[in-house]
Amino acid sequence: MGKRPVTLCTCQWADLPLDELCALAEKMGYDGLEIACWGSNLDLDRALEDESYIPWVQESLKKHNLICKALATHIIGQCVGDAPDPRLNNFAPAALADQPDAIRQWGIDTMKKAAVVANKMGVKIVTGFTGSPIWKYLYSFPQTTEEMIEDGYNRIVELWTPILNEFKKNDVKFALEVHPGEIAFDYYSTKRLLEKFSDRLEFGINFDPSHLIWQGIKPHRFLSDFRDRIYHVHMKDAAVTLDGRSGLLGSHIDFGDLRRGWNFRSLGHGDVNFEEIIRVLNDMGYDGPLSVEWEDSGMDRIDGATEAAAFVRKVDFKKSDIKFDDAISNG
Repeated sequence: MGKRPVTLCTCQWADLPLDELCALAEKMGYDGLEIACWGSNLDLDRALEDESYIPWVQESLKKHNLICKALATHIIGQCVGDAPDPRLNNFAPAALADQPDAIRQWGIDTMKKAAVVANKMGVKIVTGFTGSPIWKYLYSFPQTTEEMIEDGYNRIVELWTPILNEFKKNDVKFALEVHPGEIAFDYYSTKRLLEKFSDRLEFGINFDPSHLIWQGIKPHRFLSDFRDRIYHVHMKDAAVTLDGRSGLLGSHIDFGDLRRGWNFRSLGHGDVNFEEIIRVLNDMGYDGPLSVEWEDSGMDRIDGATEAAAFVRKVDFKKSDIKFDDAISNG
């Protein structure tokens, strides 16, 4: 293990059974996993009902020299705060399709389960999304009032307070990934949300520079300003490729299409300045995982994720414990 553990966020790998994924992650050079709580990765219900399941998960990790410092609940949390949306059918159990109230309640109940399971596993961080009832108001036409925005933030507080109570009870922190589609998606929306949750220290941020860089936000500035509430770090890259035709809003063109104005890229192939991020992390004293969330529609994922692990190890330099000019003396 290097200076900070290099882990793999398995959100994009949830099609693989956990034991198979553990073997692959070890082969690709990772120290651990940020395990997705869906698909073929981690089954929260089984973790609560089958006493042999969590030991099996832990043994699968240990067998391949891996640790787990965080669980990922992105698609679950999205169901909590979003306005009714047929796309959530893809995130919730099939039996709840087209039942927005039932989907929301499933999201709330399942997020509470995630806190309990994390505690049982000895994991202190759960990453994820909150959803947003006001994302549709991003562009203020038809005209959007301040009251409508404030109501949206208050609704998130209302929905997430019982979830955070469960997190506090289990001594686990929730780290929101600031991301388009969430109640906090940029600098000022994050500042506003943290003010709402100023007394809930179990609520913080999963820092991900890829969602900031294409908006024109300097990721290392964001990281430094919110340092007291940074609970987990994603290493993820994106490239802005505006060509005079494309725009930043995506043009209703899917990720990976070269006509888009920006795309996610494998680490080191985009515009994120990871050196500045590491310098801020060193200044903060952050010693948690650097979790690679690998996304690049133009690259093989095993090749890309293998390269990404090596990239993170190379860029994660130690902070100096001496002044560089201390030796320039005859004293």
